Amino acid sequence: MSTIQIGVCGWGDQHELYKQGVKNRDKLSVYASHFPIVEVDSSFYAILPQRNYEAWVRDTPDRFGFIVKAYQAMTGHQRGDAHADRRALFRQFAESIQPLVEAGKLKTLLFQYPPWFACTRENVQYVQACRQALSGYPFAVEFRHRSWFDDKYRERTLDFLRQLEATHVVCDEPQVGDGCVPIVTAVAQTTLSLVRFHGRNRAGWRDPGEGQNWRDVRYLYRYSEEELAEWVPRIRQIAKEADEVCILFNNNSGGDAAANAKQFSDMLGVRPSGLNPQQMELF
Repeated sequence: MSTIQIGVCGWGDQHELYKQGVKNRDKLSVYASHFPIVEVDSSFYAILPQRNYEAWVRDTPDRFGFIVKAYQAMTGHQRGDAHADRRALFRQFAESIQPLVEAGKLKTLLFQYPPWFACTRENVQYVQACRQALSGYPFAVEFRHRSWFDDKYRERTLDFLRQLEATHVVCDEPQVGDGCVPIVTAVAQTTLSLVRFHGRNRAGWRDPGEGQNWRDVRYLYRYSEEELAEWVPRIRQIAKEADEVCILFNNNSGGDAAANAKQFSDMLGVRPSGLNPQQMELF
């Protein structure tokens, strides 16, 4: 039977989970009393020291899992060649995550390529190079340019991911222009399927407005019960094909992610076990 696990992207801003006075250093412990998985977003902005991961291992129960987002210089978000020695960069990243690997808490690495990363021969080769550089680790790919799932490339893209032994990241996001992908619920790697809910804020997806922080606007969205209900049969089907399904809510801007994650857990009948005890909130 497939395991379905639900969490959110990042734990620091999930204010509705924390009682007043909870210190930042204690938030992950409290978070892990509510959800069994989390996405590490801070790894996108820097290669983190091992001590961060060591602390996170200590703060979470044995069965807790981390989805670690790849550093932006590895996914092409930093335009130009800011890091000429990419082998060293990938090696440093791999070294940084070893505490999670040794503790058995790494669900997968998440390579989210940028919206301008189109389906070209050069980019196909780059994805292959990324996979080869981290061949010993579970590897998930999220494309954000629509061309990868155009009718003429869709099946080839999925076959490409299967050949790489990479998880295809299924996305729910606004359908606006080329910098987004449609809902493609195919399973490329039977050990793990990853589903990410980005919200459906069409107005803020491409243009947050003058003077606005794009992250604050882009992910400002609360899923309705009807919208989540559309996903129940999709998740059921994915769960028939994958041994494990990890679902992440990224609609963080207005404090909606944790609430939607709990709502969706109820709709799917998912009851996580092995969490930290709720009384951790007292410390």
